[in-house]
Amino acid sequence: MRCLVVADLHYSLPQFDWLLAAAPEFDLVIFAGDALDVGSFVDFRAQIVVVKKYLSLLSGITKVILCSGNHDLDERSAEGEKIARWIGDVRELGIACDGDSLVIGDTFFTVCPWWDGPLVKQRLEEQLREASAQPATRWIWVHHAPPANSPTSWGGKRFFGDVDLVQWIAHYQPAMVISGHVHQSPFITDGSWYDRLGDTWAFNTGLQPGRPPVYIVIDFDEAKAFWLPAGDARYIDLKAELARPALPITQPPAWLTSLDRIADPILAKPQTAAG
Repeated sequence: MRCLVVADLHYSLPQFDWLLAAAPEFDLVIFAGDALDVGSFVDFRAQIVVVKKYLSLLSGITKVILCSGNHDLDERSAEGEKIARWIGDVRELGIACDGDSLVIGDTFFTVCPWWDGPLVKQRLEEQLREASAQPATRWIWVHHAPPANSPTSWGGKRFFGDVDLVQWIAHYQPAMVISGHVHQSPFITDGSWYDRLGDTWAFNTGLQPGRPPVYIVIDFDEAKAFWLPAGDARYIDLKAELARPALPITQPPAWLTSLDRIADPILAKPQTAAG
C-alpha cells in the first residue's frame, strides 16, 4: 500500500487540483486537517461547498481519510465547543472522517477530531480506547496537531503540539501518528517532518504555498517514508532506528517521476471542482 499524505491546504485550489491529479498513483490519500482557511476572503460556506466537491471527485479515484483541523471548525456544539460539523457530511461520500476507524489490508486507521474542549476530548479518548481492542499489524492515527515537545511541533521559539497526544502515544504506542498544523516545523532549525516516540513514528507535512503542496508519501511495502517539499526530496527507512538527517532520494521511484510531470500546471490538466 502506498499512501499520499497532505495537510494544511487552507483552501488553496491549485493544491486541490494537484491532489486530484496525483491521487491515481496512490491506494490511499490522508488529509490531516485544515482543508479550509478561516482567514480567507472567501465565505466559509462557499469554501465548504467547493472543498466537498473536490473531496467527492477525490473519493471517486482512491480511498480517502480526512480529519478536522482548527481551521475546519464551522459551528459550536450544543455544549458550546467548536466542531467541524461539515466534515461529518463527507462520510456519505465513502470518506473516513472524524470519529471513524477503518481497516485497509493489515493496517488499522483511526481518524481523530480536532478537540476544542473537554467533551470532544473525552470522546476522542473513548474512541482510542475502543479502537485499541482492534487486532491489526499496524495502527495509525490521523490527528491534525503533532505531539508536543517533538521536532514535528517546533515553531522556532516554542512547541505548538498536543500535550495529551504525547500521553496517548505513550499509552497505546500506535505505529504512526500523521499530522500537520505547525507549518514551519520541517523547515527550521531543530524542527523536522518526522520523529519517533518510543515505537511510534510521528509525521508533519509542513506547509508551502504554490503547486504542488509539500507532501509525504508512505510506502508500506517498501517500509519507507518520503518527504517532498519544493526543491528537495528526502526519505527515511521505517525499519531503522531514528536517524537525522533524512536521506536524499538518489533514485526516484516511478510514482515520483510521474508526480514530477503533473507538478507543471502547463503539462497537467487535472479535473477541477471550481468550475
